[in-house]
Amino acid sequence: MGIDIVKADLGNPAHAEALFETLNAYASDAMGGGKQLTDFVRANLAAELKKRPTAHVFLAFDGATPAGLATCIEGFSTFACKPLLNIHDLAVMPQYRGQGIARRLLARVEDEARALGCCKVTLEVLEGNAVARSLYRSCGFDGYELKPETGKAMFMHKPLA
Repeated sequence: MGIDIVKADLGNPAHAEALFETLNAYASDAMGGGKQLTDFVRANLAAELKKRPTAHVFLAFDGATPAGLATCIEGFSTFACKPLLNIHDLAVMPQYRGQGIARRLLARVEDEARALGCCKVTLEVLEGNAVARSLYRSCGFDGYELKPETGKAMFMHKPLA
């Protein structure tokens, strides 16, 4: 049986569970922070994403077994005056890594971005995640900069209590 990539129906309990299980495996991995997600996330993630029409979730399945996911959120490029699609999470279950699933998820995200009229696809990656960085480069991603003399953009955050 091959791997199927589907756009998630977040009202479907099987898709909601696959979303949580795959994201929880990613969160538990060193590159995801090394901590399991909370019961609150399990109970609410699919419903909260479903409330957001700019959220797009793609799931990879091996039959009924979740193999990977891409969670994307639409943004907007003011410079291009067009939407963009940000890959917020890209994860493949450990037992499915090295089989091209992440590459297929990225291709599906790119297809969706084109269908939405997006000017680009964006993502963030940890500096220490050499495997992911290599994959992203091979798929055409690069560090964002306006001009070399001003440097590459940095991802920053400010947690709110």
